[in-house]
Amino acid sequence: METTAMKGTEYPGFFDLQVNGFGGVDFQQPALDQAALTRAVDGLLSHQTDRILFTLITDRIDALCAKLVNIETLRARDPKLARVIVGYHIEGPYMSPKTGYHGAHDPALMKAPDIAEFELLQEAAQGRIRLITLAPEQPNSAEFIRHITQRKVVAAIGHSEADDRQIDEAIAAGLSMCTHLGNGIPVQLHRHDNIMQRLLARDELVASFIPDGIHIPGPVLRNLVRAKPRDKVIFTTDCMAAAGAGPGRFRIGRFDVDVGVDGVVREPGKPNFAGSSLTMDRAAENIRTFLGWSEAEVHAACAQRVADSLGM
Repeated sequence: METTAMKGTEYPGFFDLQVNGFGGVDFQQPALDQAALTRAVDGLLSHQTDRILFTLITDRIDALCAKLVNIETLRARDPKLARVIVGYHIEGPYMSPKTGYHGAHDPALMKAPDIAEFELLQEAAQGRIRLITLAPEQPNSAEFIRHITQRKVVAAIGHSEADDRQIDEAIAAGLSMCTHLGNGIPVQLHRHDNIMQRLLARDELVASFIPDGIHIPGPVLRNLVRAKPRDKVIFTTDCMAAAGAGPGRFRIGRFDVDVGVDGVVREPGKPNFAGSSLTMDRAAENIRTFLGWSEAEVHAACAQRVADSLGM
């Protein structure tokens, strides 16, 4: 495992549970090859990230299975890839198709979760799916959550407008995490009755946040983190191909996205964000700046607590 020396103390490398691409490489492409994936992993290591969940976003189930088979083949050829890519995060298609909630995911592909589909995905991943993000308001969600958590897969709520009853049912079934809390929601919400307030009040749920100062401005991140027990806070980049690559036009699945000098990732002509260009070492700097956390606290929330939350 890579280590990072800071202020005389050695810390392990970061663990990012939501990586959609890196260094100009889009993880969503079906023809991703060894050279491209190696380039992305080398870039992650250069930014002090030595473990990731390779994240696949909403697509057809057969397409997701084909991508998982391809990545498993590439991992098997190179111990370095296998060491860094410790599992998979499947973000969709079991999420909300509503405007403002689906984000950069294709709403036409959103659907109710299906246990048989999960088994196909897990077989393609050779048992390495570790995290699934879903919207509990979708039909059959509680049954699905119960099934996957019994299989040691973490269920997270994200891109969702679930009400309190649906959240209660999901937690009773095994839901334990929030995916990028504060994002994947409309710009305008009811000031009290909204999904962000509902989830912040659930102390039993681990909350991941994107600390880039863009998805959540620094003062807002400070307020959101204060609302959670400290041991239920973790951080992720939710990065895509632009991370570690600079400004330009990139792909994320079927979509083109533009990244400006400000680091903001947007679909052309649209104001909404489409992933981030954040790296974990920059995330750690931002956490220290925004929250005033110590090095030990930062690394706990960006490494060991992430692993613990995933049962790893």
